[in-house]
Amino acid sequence: MPSSSPLPSPDDHAALVSPEVVSQLGALLPRLLRAVERRVHIEFPHPVLPEGQLALVRLVKERPGVTVREAADELLMKPNNVSAMVSQLAGQGQLERVTDPADRRIVHLHTTEEADRRFAIAEALTSTVLGDGLNALSADEVAAIGQALPALTALLRQVHPATG
Repeated sequence: MPSSSPLPSPDDHAALVSPEVVSQLGALLPRLLRAVERRVHIEFPHPVLPEGQLALVRLVKERPGVTVREAADELLMKPNNVSAMVSQLAGQGQLERVTDPADRRIVHLHTTEEADRRFAIAEALTSTVLGDGLNALSADEVAAIGQALPALTALLRQVHPATG
């Protein structure tokens, strides 16, 4: 009779997470992001937004109508800092503020057509950089990365539950 191995208990599972994997992942992901961003910035035909502003524009693009408070919670920032960034980005023509008709103290944020156009350019450049990099890998390496994506998404939800 074939023996079936029991599922690992939560304690056993924690033992599978080696300090080496944690360290390597922590070092690799920021370096990969910076490398992609640097390559994209070389060809991006507009001034590059600071990271915080870029994160805010990206969030508003993903969640049109988000409020300043919701954006601050999502980005793990103070509402007054997000409010200051909104003022800067609105002044640059990147974001629009729409006052909530039910509560005039609340402002909903939307990206402008210009921000959407710039975002599309950046996304296309990012896709090209990543696509070129993936095309240079072996089929097995590409498959391994594809198989890891759901686990990395789950890890993101654990580390930052507001992204779920």
